Amino acid sequence: MEVLTEGVELSHADLALLSELAKGVTVDRVGRRLDISGRTVRRRLRGICDRIGVATAIEAVAWAARRQLI
Repeated sequence: MEVLTEGVELSHADLALLSELAKGVTVDRVGRRLDISGRTVRRRLRGICDRIGVATAIEAVAWAARRQLI
């Protein structure tokens, strides 16, 4: 299932990733919690940033938090 906000689609997995980062969890630990590699987390995070038009993970977390998605 996808979440559509301002013409941007984010999956629940994308939001789970951002939610973990918002809690201060490291990228490698997020990977372990989601059963994926840290490299995969970074790649997915880059894709999220590109879709929502931000440059950093911190901006992506802030973007999602402002829209009450996480």
